[in-house]
Order: sequence, then structure tokens, then C-alpha cells
Amino acid sequence: MSAWKEFTKGLWDQNPTLRLILGMCPTLAVTTSANDAFGMGISATFVLVASNVAISALRKMIPDSVRLPAFIVVIATFVTVVDLLMKAYTPELYKSLGIFIPLIVVNCIILGRAEAFAFKNNIGMSLIDGLGMGTGFTLGLLTVASVRELLGNGTVFGMSLMGSGYEPILVFVLPPGAFMALGCIIAGMNKLELRRKANG
Repeated sequence: MSAWKEFTKGLWDQNPTLRLILGMCPTLAVTTSANDAFGMGISATFVLVASNVAISALRKMIPDSVRLPAFIVVIATFVTVVDLLMKAYTPELYKSLGIFIPLIVVNCIILGRAEAFAFKNNIGMSLIDGLGMGTGFTLGLLTVASVRELLGNGTVFGMSLMGSGYEPILVFVLPPGAFMALGCIIAGMNKLELRRKANG
């Protein structure tokens, strides 16, 4: 598979959030605002890329019998780096995301890519895989968050888009709104995919 196909597979065909339905904990919890979603997406992408590269570089030295504990240790190391950097340089975002930054350690997207891809491929392709999947995860979070924030507050990234007369649909900033927004977006993607297959 070419590097470009490896990168783009995470954007649509294997989008972690909207196609594979992975990483639902942060998807449902931090998408009340686009700022939080972007911060979570970038954090997870950094951990995904760094852990993919490290695991690929070490794959011949990691015994198969202890590979999962080894993956967790590597991932936890990079999550700690992200946690400390955010606490130091973006304290408001750090406070807003709260427990969901440490929980990146058990994000099934990151552990899944380590097991399914990085442990079996070279460093270059593992880096590209991490970037593609991380970008897809970030775009998925941003899509859900933009819908929820727009309908629930009339804003996107804190900027008012609906005018002063808009009455927010408050359910979209509550937990049920996350399920509603995610379900509608996935349904829309499935519709587009069926149409694409029918025409192609």
C-alpha cells in the first residue's frame, strides 16, 4: 500500500470515530465544544504517532508474550508527556479535558494501531499510519463537536454564527445530544458511502 493510501484510509474508509466507532469515551464526553475536541484530537494524534514510531522501532526487541504490557508502557510514557505539557502550557484546556487526557492510555485506537500495524511494519509507514488515523480521529471529533456546539450554543470555536436571536437547542450540549449528533453524522456518511458504491 502506498504512503498516500496509508494516510488517507484513516480519513474516511477507516475513520476511527465515524466508521470504526472506536474511541467513543472521548468522542461523547469532550465534544461539547470544538476547542476541547481539537485539543483532545491533537493530544491523541501526538501519542498515536509517537507510540507507533517507538513500537515499530522496538518491535524486534519486544517478546511476543509481553507485547501488550510493553505497548501500554510506551503509550503511557507519551501520555504522561502530553499531560505535563498541557498542564504547563494550556492550563484552561487541561482543566476542561480533565481525566480524559490520562485516559488516552487506554484509548482502543492507539492500542489497536500498535497491535495491528506498528508491531508489523517499518517506522516510516507506522508514522504515516499514526498521522492518518490521528487526523481522522481529530476530524471526527471536530465534526461532532461543531454540530453540537452550533446547535447547542449557536457558536463554533466560541464564535457566534447563529445571531443574537438564536435559541439554542440545549439537548445538544447534554449527553443525549452527543448520541444524537454522532448517530446523524454516521447515518449521513453511510448514505454517502452507499451512493458512492452505487455510482462507482
